[in-house]
Amino acid sequence: MAVKTYKPTSASRRQMTTVDYSVLTVSKSNPYKPLTKHLKNKAARNHRGIITVRHQGGGNKKTYRMVDFKQDKFDIPGRVETIEYDPYRTAFIALVVYKDGERRYVLAPHGMKKGDVIVTSETTPLKSGNRMVLKNILVGAQVHNIEMQRGCGGKLIRSAGSAAEVLGHDAGYTTLKMPSKEVRRVLWTSLATVGQVSNVDWGLTNFGKAGRSRWMGIRPTVRGTAMNPCDHKYGGGEQRQPRGTRRPKDIWGNITGGKKTRNRNKWSNPLIVRRRPKIR
Repeated sequence: MAVKTYKPTSASRRQMTTVDYSVLTVSKSNPYKPLTKHLKNKAARNHRGIITVRHQGGGNKKTYRMVDFKQDKFDIPGRVETIEYDPYRTAFIALVVYKDGERRYVLAPHGMKKGDVIVTSETTPLKSGNRMVLKNILVGAQVHNIEMQRGCGGKLIRSAGSAAEVLGHDAGYTTLKMPSKEVRRVLWTSLATVGQVSNVDWGLTNFGKAGRSRWMGIRPTVRGTAMNPCDHKYGGGEQRQPRGTRRPKDIWGNITGGKKTRNRNKWSNPLIVRRRPKIR
């Protein structure tokens, strides 16, 4: 799969790139209806209607696909019927029909094709798309859609092109190297899917114009220095001015630069073997 480019018919079109969707087997507007539902767009507002996350709102209407992150149908093979687009995630999804006739959406691994057969079991062949417990996966294999605890469904490694590497098994835990280079341990009784998540070229896309961000529900971000003093700590002054405060702050005056945001008492802290490296 490659990134699609366009003829430079305009300034925005010159830079624009998109993912080549030729791998999809059905159109974007034709999902499997029994596994879809409509989610009301709350535009990052809480139950009182107050904005809790800025720069969200608008965007095209979309239908939610109910993806099965647990994949708990054990020892029942499933055949891939379609590879489809999902507007709620960066990865592609696959419609799988199991031998008992039930259909479910699952995350599509890289390289999955229509007609492939996958299975969930305690031990399966090391084939992309198969799902099994971590302790039975060979060291060096790539995995995704990883459970934190058995039966809770996949929580880790679900975005396009991502994968974790199995480094070893010891004392009831499997050591994984995450895409961020963080090394952490996960209970080896948890389930994981073999392979890399599909749509690996998604990170190479270029929106090309502001309007494409608006289609996706992303609203503009304004620099603090361009605001008035009443709106931001960096606001005011004539033309471009220094921020006028010793430490960087957000719009509410909270310290942002170098401040640790992870909870010191988070239950999974002891499971982190090596933190991800700092971005310089």
